[in-house]
Amino acid sequence: MKTGNSNMHYGASKLLFQRAEQLRKFCTWEEEIVWAYLSGNKLGVKFRRQHPMLFYVADFYCHQIKLVIEIDGAVHNKEDVKINDVIRQKEIEALGITVIRFTNSQVKNSIEKVVETISKNITALQSIRDQSSPLGAGGQELRAIIFSAGLGTRFKPWTDTHPKALAIVNGKSLLQRNIEYLQQYGITDVVVNIHHFPQQIIDAINQNNGWGSNIIISDESDKVLETGGGLMKAKDLLVNGQPFFSLNVDILTNLDLNKLMAFHQQHKPLVTFGVTNRKSSRVLLFDSDNRLCGWKNVQTGETKTSIDKPGLIEKAYSCVVIYEPQIFSLIRQQGKFSIMDTYLDLAAEHVILGYDHSGDDLVDVGKPESVAVAEKLFP
Repeated sequence: MKTGNSNMHYGASKLLFQRAEQLRKFCTWEEEIVWAYLSGNKLGVKFRRQHPMLFYVADFYCHQIKLVIEIDGAVHNKEDVKINDVIRQKEIEALGITVIRFTNSQVKNSIEKVVETISKNITALQSIRDQSSPLGAGGQELRAIIFSAGLGTRFKPWTDTHPKALAIVNGKSLLQRNIEYLQQYGITDVVVNIHHFPQQIIDAINQNNGWGSNIIISDESDKVLETGGGLMKAKDLLVNGQPFFSLNVDILTNLDLNKLMAFHQQHKPLVTFGVTNRKSSRVLLFDSDNRLCGWKNVQTGETKTSIDKPGLIEKAYSCVVIYEPQIFSLIRQQGKFSIMDTYLDLAAEHVILGYDHSGDDLVDVGKPESVAVAEKLFP
């Protein structure tokens, strides 16, 4: 399990975030010039300026390709500052991040060469990313939705006055942890649906600048729609011609999304979701090819069958899902409904697969007593 450096801020303190905010208000002229070329994805990737990370504030950072750009003024010519720069750069590079530096003079006198150098680094790093990560292949910008609208009835008394999404595990809310989990894989465009104490979630996102991601609200304040209805409502926020993910805010896991995507790309189903062999009161039923065939309530014995086959294998649903965008044209349910209803409805005619990641850490933080379990696994 990855810890410590698992998000784009690499454990930066709140004080460092405050420092970064101040620096953004007083950028140097040279930084403003460079930012004019980097902002708005002008070079094909998203940069952030005065970005807090580890113990430092980087002038510019692109998490998608892990590139830091530093603009050095005259103070960096001092010997003690030079030594600190070397130490700082080594610590940042130890995180797998590339650092390139330019002087104020280079920016003033040869901005075209500076931009050319940055562009070459972007191209090289994109190539490396595309070769090493299925999520980066083809430069695709993937999106995700975190289902956060539930009433959290199992999580009382917390949910009497708060949304479950803001329940705390080792100092971080469930929502923050899932946003940072997606950031590990370069997914920073995230839809969050809201219903229960919605303003608290909006305030938390705004106060923390989305924890470094671009958060888009899907507002279900008037009526909670469950996972299927919530997905349909967010359709226009998710569709960009690429597969997309969904997570449940109360599930914490270290399932490797690169491996999940590689499995999805290899088998080309309509939907792929994580499953494990853990015990659960409700399980999904799969054939030997990992194809979804049905659902079973273990406690009551009730079953729902999509494909009738002998010897089906029981697996527990992990709530981490990849969908092909055409899912929206196939969903027949309307209004308030569970996405599970859609899976079972479509499974006979369309391939829906389970990806077994048994052995990974996974906690359903659905009840207050689950927090202690989660805190042991997710520092």
